[in-house]
Order: sequence, then structure tokens, then C-alpha cells
Amino acid sequence: MDANREGFDGVPIMTKEAVWRQGKHCFQIKYLGVFPVAWRRGLAHNAAMAENTAPNPLAPYPVAVIMERVRLADRWGTERWDAKGVVRDSEPPGSGERVIVNDERALQVLFPGFMLRLHIDEAEGYIYNITSPHPKVFVMWRVGEDGIARPESLSVSYHEGARWMDAEENVGGVALPPDLLQWIAEFGAAHYTEEPKKKKRYASSRDKGVGSHRDGPK
Repeated sequence: MDANREGFDGVPIMTKEAVWRQGKHCFQIKYLGVFPVAWRRGLAHNAAMAENTAPNPLAPYPVAVIMERVRLADRWGTERWDAKGVVRDSEPPGSGERVIVNDERALQVLFPGFMLRLHIDEAEGYIYNITSPHPKVFVMWRVGEDGIARPESLSVSYHEGARWMDAEENVGGVALPPDLLQWIAEFGAAHYTEEPKKKKRYASSRDKGVGSHRDGPK
């Protein structure tokens, strides 16, 4: 799933753990090893988090992104930006960004006006996300000339997040709002089909097992 703020085009990730990239104060997501999509089991585990207020499956989901700047006291820099959270957008249409927290420790800015939309070609990435232990919304952001980090694209697809990371974009992962689980699950169930495993083919029946003998005992 990809959600682009109007006026931006998302550039085209899978994650394992968050690490800080030295020299650049951004939250980086590593690859997830390929794991079986335990779709029913994982979804059942996460369903307990969901509320009965899932969005209309035919409509985009309006969200606002909270970006946070934290002051640092180390040799790598004096501050660090990261995505702090994603919430349902309740701001009036056309509202601009606004500061919601500003103290000695941190600055938080709310960016309304985003729409989460689901795309058929990202169905597998959605399933990987919602069946993981901690489903996330991936936020791709960039720092402007004024020093403020502004989100540009959102996604709930592991694959899309991985592509952003491959492109060396700044990407943060925040908790997926629970009321999105059912919405994404229904979409994924409707559009994701796991590819069947291909059987090995041999030139003749006598070739079966030859490869393993040549490779030596395992």
C-alpha cells in the first residue's frame, strides 16, 4: 500500500530491525529474511488489536503524520529526525503542518493531508506486514532547506519500504493503527495468491538425484 501526499510521487522495501546510520540522522530499516506467509495465524494474532471501525474498503484512508526532532549530545550530530506516529487525519481540508510539541527535549510537527491507498500489485507486501509481530506504516521523508523533515510517502507494504531503502531514502517505521488491520486483510485476501512451488524437472528418470550425488553428502 502506498499513500502519497498530493503533489508528490512516491519513489519506489522488507524490514528486520531498526538501526541508526552513522553520519545521517535517519531511521533505517533492514531486510526481513524471506519467511513463510503464515497468513491466517498471523492475522488471527493481530486481530485482537483491531477495532470494529475499519475504513471503507473502497475509499482511501485519511491520515496525518507526526515527525519528531530529538536533540542529541554526541559526536554524530546535535539533532535527529524520525517519524513518530501516524493517526487518523481529523484536520479540516487544506490545513497545513503545525507544531504540537516543543520543549527542551523534542519538537513534534503534525503533517495532515495524506491518503493511504491500496494497490493490487503490493498485496503480498501487505500480507507480510499485517502477519508480522509488529505491523507498521513506513514513512519516507526528506529534510527541507529550513531543516524540517517532511513526510512525502507512506506505505504498509514491506516490499515498498524495501525499495525506498534500496534507493537510500530516509525511512521510518511506526505502529500501524489497529483499525487498519481488517481493511488491509480483506484487500490482501482478495488480491494475493501465493505462487505454487515448482517441481524439479529432469532430462530423464535416470537423472533424478544425480545433482545431489555430485555435490557430495549433505
